Amino acid sequence: MKIYTKKGDKGKTGLIGGTRILKSSLRIESYGTVDELNSYLGVVRDHEIGEENKNQIIEIQDRLFTIGSSLASDPEKSTMKIPDLKMEDVQFLEKWMDEMDEVLPPMKFFVLPGGHQAVSFCHVARCVCRRAERIIVQLNEDDFVAELVLQYMNRLSDYLFVLSRKVAFDLKIEEQPWKPRV
Repeated sequence: MKIYTKKGDKGKTGLIGGTRILKSSLRIESYGTVDELNSYLGVVRDHEIGEENKNQIIEIQDRLFTIGSSLASDPEKSTMKIPDLKMEDVQFLEKWMDEMDEVLPPMKFFVLPGGHQAVSFCHVARCVCRRAERIIVQLNEDDFVAELVLQYMNRLSDYLFVLSRKVAFDLKIEEQPWKPRV
């Protein structure tokens, strides 16, 4: 199978279900941004962040492919069986955050991103996740998006923030507080 089909040369692409839509559509933007997030998580995983965190990210990357499949499907025409996102996927994120929070010092201030590449990439991934969530919310205004997709993306950005703090903690990187000028 060749990687190129030439079907997209005129600015359209196919959804699961056969519908052809513009590559500039919100649906394409939504799963493209989820794909971008997945790539940043690969960068996070390439750093020294601990085996448990790496395994969690692999699970999350798998769920992001599931979400991408859901977003790439024509909600009215697709009959293809795609992987399901489950409530337990959201609950795993919550459980992992709770476990990390148990060892982290309490938050007393807003944190400036940075201090180590791994921490910074967690923050970049968090920002891309938030952008993906905003696009998906906008898509949901006019087209079907599974409710669990919205919940998962919301929880994932929280997870990525907590992960950034946990990675900083594990690497003994001091968090830089934001000190507003007032």
